[in-house]
Amino acid sequence: MSDQLNFIDKIKAAWKGAFVEKKFSRNFVFSLIALAAVLFALTNFLQFVEQRNGLKLNDPVLNLFNPLDLTWLTFLLIYGSLIVAVFYLIEHPDYFLTAIQTYTLMVVFRITAMFLLPLDAPEKLIPLVDPFVEFFGGGITLKNDLFFSGHTATLFILFLTANNKIIKRVFLSATILVALAVIIQHVHYTIDDFAAPFVSYTSFKLVLSINSNKS
Repeated sequence: MSDQLNFIDKIKAAWKGAFVEKKFSRNFVFSLIALAAVLFALTNFLQFVEQRNGLKLNDPVLNLFNPLDLTWLTFLLIYGSLIVAVFYLIEHPDYFLTAIQTYTLMVVFRITAMFLLPLDAPEKLIPLVDPFVEFFGGGITLKNDLFFSGHTATLFILFLTANNKIIKRVFLSATILVALAVIIQHVHYTIDDFAAPFVSYTSFKLVLSINSNKS
């Protein structure tokens, strides 16, 4: 019980100290508004993506094997990592804010990429029925939300924003395993999945640069 109280006290103290700074308060409020706006845009855009025709790529890697359903493993890794991230980042307001901003920018890049490069799902895809993604997709099973993998990109953001070596290793391992899982399940094309960490890294660096210029 005392350990739990100490954890809660640490969180309260960390956020109280963070909100003392007007710069942090402004950035936090603006970031939450931006995140809500981007997720709202994503909700409508994903429905549009599912209704249009796109390119079907000839993926030499996917051609080597038939898909295997790894849905439960994928969700275990994704949501397990998100739970760990919440408990870790909640103690570090600056890291938490950076994660929100990086994720928001990554989603903007993802919407842009999907708009500019319409893709149809791989031929032998086994749908990855993600309740969270389907919520933002309007309750439909998403198949064409390609280029690039949002799951892989999100987990790599957690790796980038963590500042603990052990936790970083956990997030990096989860990123690699999820990236492999969505390929094995034919949810994403190989290049589609391969690009995700690079977009996350670019988003992370841009956020750090913008925040640095504001100081």
